[in-house]
Amino acid sequence: MQQYQDVSVLVGVTLEAIHRSTDGDELVFICKDGRRWKMFHDQDCCESVTLEDVIGNLDDLTDAPILQAEEVSEGGTNDWGSYTWTFYKFATIKGYVTLRWYGESNGYYSEGVNFVEVKETY
Repeated sequence: MQQYQDVSVLVGVTLEAIHRSTDGDELVFICKDGRRWKMFHDQDCCESVTLEDVIGNLDDLTDAPILQAEEVSEGGTNDWGSYTWTFYKFATIKGYVTLRWYGESNGYYSEGVNFVEVKETY
């Protein structure tokens, strides 16, 4: 079972690359020290969680230590059930990047984003 982590574990880490899946809803952060972290959502019934927008340039997060890595979220209800906006704010000396995720469900399923250390090779 994967242990969910807070993105703040990236503070002080230097990333070598960030890979985005073809569907756009999964990011893999590859660290210079060989560790890999994945940001995604395990989709289930009656929910949807997607990466809506990348504000900034992901390349600004590579080849310089991460100075800021934080999560901010807010949610509410809509006609279908509930929703959650989750923002991940990252910064290096090169620039800032915000990842804007949107989740909605019938109110009984997760609308959150998962962040885990992975052992797979990408």
